[in-house]
Amino acid sequence: MKKELLLALAVVATASSAAEAAVTVDRCIADSMVVQRNSRLKITGKASGTVRARASWDAGREYSAVAGGDSAFCITIPTPGAGGPFSISISDSDGSTKTLQDIYSGEVWLCSGQSNMEMPLAGWGHVNNFEAEIAGAVNYPQIRLLQINRHIATTPRHEAVVNMGGWRKAAPGTVDNFSSVAYFFARELSDNLGGIPVGVIDCSWGGTPAEAWTPMESCKAIGDLDCSAVDYDAAHGDRAYADYSDRLAAWEKLERESCDLDVSKLYEGWQTMYLPMYWEKSVLPDFDGVVWFQREVVLPEELRNKALTLSLGRIDDGDLTFVNGTKVGETWVYDRLRQYEIPAELVGDKLLISVRVTDNGGGGGIWGFPEEMNVSDGVTTLNISGEWNYKAAFDYGRNPRPQAPYYFRSPSVLYNAMVHPLRNIDIAGVIWYQGCDNVGRAEQYSRLFPRMIEDWRTLFGKENMPFYFVQLAGFLPHQPVQPGSDWAALRQAQTEALKLKNTGMATAVDIGEADDIHPKNKQEVARRLSLLALRDTYGKKVQATAPRPTSVAFKGTKAEIRFDGSVIPVAGKPKGIIVRVADGSWLRPKAEMTADRCIMLESPQEILEIRYNWADNPDGNLYGKTGLPVLPFQKTR
Repeated sequence: MKKELLLALAVVATASSAAEAAVTVDRCIADSMVVQRNSRLKITGKASGTVRARASWDAGREYSAVAGGDSAFCITIPTPGAGGPFSISISDSDGSTKTLQDIYSGEVWLCSGQSNMEMPLAGWGHVNNFEAEIAGAVNYPQIRLLQINRHIATTPRHEAVVNMGGWRKAAPGTVDNFSSVAYFFARELSDNLGGIPVGVIDCSWGGTPAEAWTPMESCKAIGDLDCSAVDYDAAHGDRAYADYSDRLAAWEKLERESCDLDVSKLYEGWQTMYLPMYWEKSVLPDFDGVVWFQREVVLPEELRNKALTLSLGRIDDGDLTFVNGTKVGETWVYDRLRQYEIPAELVGDKLLISVRVTDNGGGGGIWGFPEEMNVSDGVTTLNISGEWNYKAAFDYGRNPRPQAPYYFRSPSVLYNAMVHPLRNIDIAGVIWYQGCDNVGRAEQYSRLFPRMIEDWRTLFGKENMPFYFVQLAGFLPHQPVQPGSDWAALRQAQTEALKLKNTGMATAVDIGEADDIHPKNKQEVARRLSLLALRDTYGKKVQATAPRPTSVAFKGTKAEIRFDGSVIPVAGKPKGIIVRVADGSWLRPKAEMTADRCIMLESPQEILEIRYNWADNPDGNLYGKTGLPVLPFQKTR
């Protein structure tokens, strides 16, 4: 027995030793990846002694490196032209071997930003025609996807954390919750570059400002960003975060207990509120927190005992919705139309609807249009707007959520955790869609954004790395004259980055939606970005930009704008132009096309300044012959 036990322990020890010695590679180096063609691939990981690598595209050569004291190694091998599939075999001195399969050589792009880059085809995104787009992914197996896990760090990390287990082939089931802009961009590139493999890296996080994606040194250099908490926690993070975690757990327990409700019961004695309406504009001014809403709806005969759709309008910020005691849905996007299916087994002659609404700040409640609140079987619709019962369950003002010592919006934390670990991947360039979270800080953004671009170029070791970005889409209700628009000012700050070499901007100002900060037409956004890449990175003869104003002649009460190409005002005369006149006021001038490249303006007073598409949600109608919109601009006398 003793001999058998010793033998068993020896086997376990041998297996353990073998496991420790096994060759491992960083998570971004995996089966099904795309490597940048005609470049160099850095293979990094852990192994023992001398590490050797062979690639099937160059089977006659072996590349080697010696692992360091921490077992880390890095082998650099040249990559071939576009093609595949290939394999790579890696072995070490202990005889451990790892083989990577289904590798392709092509183009690799990093796709980053906040929620409009993060927005998936399905999930919370639901882009235009999303079901057909997802089904069509089966036709693009040469497109490969890598999604970086959303997390934060106070100091630069060296290995990425990834979702989906690593690189994945584009297909129904993998593109669904992947960045729609990234996938559509890859599709455009592959289609226009002869079907070559394209790899896209989704490195995005909704609700994040540019400073979170910028190294700490640059954040400090900007001078008006609060970096103190992140600096402190770089040294004291474990202790500070442990204390924060304890306080957060206690707060969450208090919130949960305070908001507990028997949703199968109609509560008497609650106050009433007319819906839809932000509660700040009604009975709960300045309230942030959790509110329960209830309404018992008596159904007409034609809606009883059958499956129904419940529509609740839009809810700021999130909701949990129950019908007759059963949860039917939840959504945590403030501007999304709530539509939940009610199975027939829950439907009798009445519906008890209970909605738990959470608002973290700003406007809160069930809002939108009265006609958006209803129950329907697709034929008969019963409107349920009007008086609802409500109960304020938990007040964040009296019981504020504990503040983390740093969080995902803090300076540098996303650069450290999500971007810095990608430094060894050779990429063709970057596409970027971000800016909403910096609206209201345009002057700061005009300094911060170019610096971030330069920092990323330094990180990837490419001085003129292509960097193409999206100018913010139109959003909020249209105002015909709005010279003080914060959204317009941020768009102008984005434009300032075009002073850097090898940058390009694809505007989305004309394809926004007044009531949705996440417009659905991500296909067109990706197409416009791809045109910049095809022209400036790949040398294709495509029209990637619309005409731009080359000169403005101010002539008293008139002004003449000349463009470097033909301008077409869609559906009538030129719109979207405002002017500042002698008394300091802004107005819409009379505008006429006097030639295909010339617009004449006329106003009651002397014109001193001209702005085009300068508003939160402007209505400019100037396009080039290729259908690309003229960028917003401003010209001063």
